[in-house]
This record gives sequence, C-alpha cells and structure tokens, in this order.
Amino acid sequence: MELRIQKFLAQIGVASRRRAEELIKEGRVTVNGKVAEIAMRIDPSECHIKVDGKLLTSPEQRVYYLFYKPVGVVSTLTDPEGRACLSDFIGRIKYRLFPVGRLDFNSEGLMILTNDGDLANRILHPSRKIPKTYHVKVSDEPSEASIERLCKGIWLEEGKTAPAKVKMLRKTSSNVWLEMVLYEGRKRQIRRMIEGIGHSVLKLRRVKINGLSLNKLKPGELREMTEEELKRLKEEIQGEGERRVSYGQIKGRGFNRDLKGAN
Repeated sequence: MELRIQKFLAQIGVASRRRAEELIKEGRVTVNGKVAEIAMRIDPSECHIKVDGKLLTSPEQRVYYLFYKPVGVVSTLTDPEGRACLSDFIGRIKYRLFPVGRLDFNSEGLMILTNDGDLANRILHPSRKIPKTYHVKVSDEPSEASIERLCKGIWLEEGKTAPAKVKMLRKTSSNVWLEMVLYEGRKRQIRRMIEGIGHSVLKLRRVKINGLSLNKLKPGELREMTEEELKRLKEEIQGEGERRVSYGQIKGRGFNRDLKGAN
C-alpha cells in the first residue's frame, strides 16, 4: 500500500510528520538512492529508505480495520470445530490481523482488527474503561426497577458488574430493544446481566466502540479506519501526557534508536 513518505517516517517513529517534512526538505531522506521530495508516495515493502545514510528497517506496517461480525461466526482466526471464523473474511488482507476482544458466536456487530499489539492491549486494559455500546433485543419488557438494577450493576458469580448506561430504544408487542453502554468486558456479560433480571436476550448487536461505529457496514464487511478515526481512538486511550511507541528518533544529523519511555 502506497503512502506519503513523511507519513511513513512518522508511522515508524522516526519523527513527527512536521519534523519528517523538514528532514525531507533538508535532503536527508533518500528513496532507492534518490533524494526524497515532499508528498512523494512510496510502497515501504518495495523501497530502500534511508535517513542520513542509515537504512530504515521498519516492522510490519500497522493497519487498523473495522469489521461487522455476523451471527454464527467465531471471533477467532481459526476454529477447531470448523465453524466460520474471522479468517474467512480477511483473507484478501496481506497483513496478519487479529481481533481486539471478542463477540459471542450468536452476537453480531463491530470489532476492531489490527496488527498493532500495543493499541490492542491499551483498548482491552480494564483501567481504560473504553465504552462499548450495544443494541439488545430483550424478551418481554423489563420493569423500571430492573432497568435500574442494570444501571447500578448486577451480581454475577465473579462479582458485581460495573455501573452501565441503559435506556429504552423501542418496544414491540412482545419485547423491547435496549441500548446498553458497558465499560468492562466480561464473558457473555450482557446475556448474563439480562438473565439476572429474569429475561433473555433475543438479539445482541455491538454498534459502537468508543467513538467508532458501524455506520454503513453490513454483516461480513470490513473497512480500513480513517486517519481521523484512528487519531481520535489513540487520543482517547493514550491519556494526557503519554508517549506513543517510538521506533527511532533523529538526533542532530545522526539516526539513533531510542525506545526510552516506549509503551
């Protein structure tokens, strides 16, 4: 995949995009032996890129996708039982993607697929409290008292769930749709919470992870995150004053790897 040379330098931590542009203007960056120019587009897998004469050998390019997992698909890359899995939908992607978290076999909705282990760990870490929004079709109609219990937390075998946001979306003649926003990710949590108030889940769809949403994605479809989506997600999970992972830094006129403070 082609991208601008300054973006590539920023992605692998050589310098910020603005600083990378300065390095290019100073003639310190070469691509296949020729001095790079601003806005030059490159394929990192096919180019020899040097800064101050030092060859950059970057790790695999990090990529980020949004995927709409259908019902009846396991949230893993392989399945010993031979059921449909994520690999059936991402075979055309040349990078080895893995899922950030899971959805039940009988649930559907938004998943993040990436090869960025650092980002995945940050999203999944309990301290981050990343909000995930679900639309849940529930049998019958829970009482206001039951909804209040969901909001305050339900006692499960391993302890009480964290407070959640719950509101009524719509009613039918025999059931209701709830919107539930959770800040933790226990196994089958929503189904167990609904069972805890005496009802059952008929359908479960995750529609948002933090500020990311399904939008026009259909079951089985995936798309690459936009730069704006990725920037917003990283800002949310990194927190004030935290540094992104650094692959290397340009100091003076020399190229040095500096992983001090890397996450």
